[in-house]
Amino acid sequence: MEQNKSKQNQVSGVGISVKSFVTAMVMLFGLMVLTYLLTFFIPGGEYKRILAGGQEQVLPGTFAYVDARLPFWKWLLSPVLVLGADGGSTMIAIIIFLLVIGGIFHCMDKSGLMYYMLLVISHKYEKKKYQMLMVIVLFFMCMGSFVGSFEESVPLVPIVAALAVSMGWDVLVGLGMSILAIGCGFSTGICNPFTVGVAQQLSGLPMFSGAALRILAFAVIYCCLVFFLIRYAKKVEKNPEKSALYGKDVPMTYGSVLQDEFVPDPDKARGLKRFVMIMGCGIVMIFASGFVPFLQGIIMPLIAVLFLTAGLCAVRAGRMSWGQIGKYFKDGAVSLLPAILLILMAGSVKYTLVEAKILDTILYQVSGFIETMPGGAAVLLLYGFVLLMNFFIASGSAKAFLMMPLITPITDFCHVSRQLGVLAFAFGDGFSNVFYFTNPVLLISLGLVGVSYGTWAKWSVKFQLAVLVVTGLILLGAAAL
Repeated sequence: MEQNKSKQNQVSGVGISVKSFVTAMVMLFGLMVLTYLLTFFIPGGEYKRILAGGQEQVLPGTFAYVDARLPFWKWLLSPVLVLGADGGSTMIAIIIFLLVIGGIFHCMDKSGLMYYMLLVISHKYEKKKYQMLMVIVLFFMCMGSFVGSFEESVPLVPIVAALAVSMGWDVLVGLGMSILAIGCGFSTGICNPFTVGVAQQLSGLPMFSGAALRILAFAVIYCCLVFFLIRYAKKVEKNPEKSALYGKDVPMTYGSVLQDEFVPDPDKARGLKRFVMIMGCGIVMIFASGFVPFLQGIIMPLIAVLFLTAGLCAVRAGRMSWGQIGKYFKDGAVSLLPAILLILMAGSVKYTLVEAKILDTILYQVSGFIETMPGGAAVLLLYGFVLLMNFFIASGSAKAFLMMPLITPITDFCHVSRQLGVLAFAFGDGFSNVFYFTNPVLLISLGLVGVSYGTWAKWSVKFQLAVLVVTGLILLGAAAL
């Protein structure tokens, strides 16, 4: 028992390392400067838009150049002004969501509940940990692919990361099992209402039709991800110095607990049971949101409330006083304030493009070029076009309303199936979400476990390149058929 207490005192929960924060901030500021410079070289222009489904939809063939300039003061204040722009309410919701996560995890960490939970799981699956890895990856991919869950998975990321470390792996394996897996599932979009569902409606296709090709893509990507993670995990388990995080300052330092003696603690067991039951209800609601439109609009604040409730019930069962809860919650929330600055800087990039009216010009020029290409090349270029736009606009549904009215005429002109245009959009929108440093969810996830973007990019780039090749071949094969 004394060994457990000693080890527990060495545990540190979520938080953002200085190196991780500085790296991301420098990259985002560089992108902000580059985007502002583009406003001097790309002429302003805009399409006419109509309101459809509560979102603005582009009208093809209505583009016209306009005289527009973004004042320097607007660019300078863009990280703040973005909160009042279109999509600002979603960004505010994400920020509140993040603060709740940080506060509750810090309380659970200080109560010893996190360590106890890892101790229970690690010893239960000690002999079946790679099967456990495969099941967790499948679970997260299904969350992304069937109900379009992405932001809602963030509370689970630190838990899975800590679990990976407790199994003798490292934080990157945990990120791969959680945020990378849900990004892959989101991209294949078997029944993703936010990308495939919206895109098919805008293309005049039956909702979720043509699922066979997306199911094939799901299976192939799942196999690729499991192979990538198990291969790396075995290498780290055999020699910890092979870890991409070896020698780096990573705040989440849960050590392997497989050798620790498991001593039941009734209070912590009761707290863990409460946490799992309440969060289980949240996961059920996430899956239900794919079929209940009403839930889709409130699922993020609902999950935040459930997570807050689950955490408070759990730590109170562990006999933590309300005074301690308030102190630790505040400390945990404050530790994640740097992530809020990164989120605002990432959002300011789109704000600059829209306010300077160069976003529509880019859409017009690129779509006009793609229309001149033959079918197979046009599909790959559409894929690349969405990849480019995803760097600036993270929201899948917003991007669908912006781009699908342009993509659909291109597929018709190039004699390519509209279903293939939707698939190219889904692929382009999804996989890069867990690679681009402009995506708020990726920044939050990396910040929660203290991994720098540079380390993440270097570790995941081989998998991303493999996915690019595999999905490109799927699109080309489908175009040929």
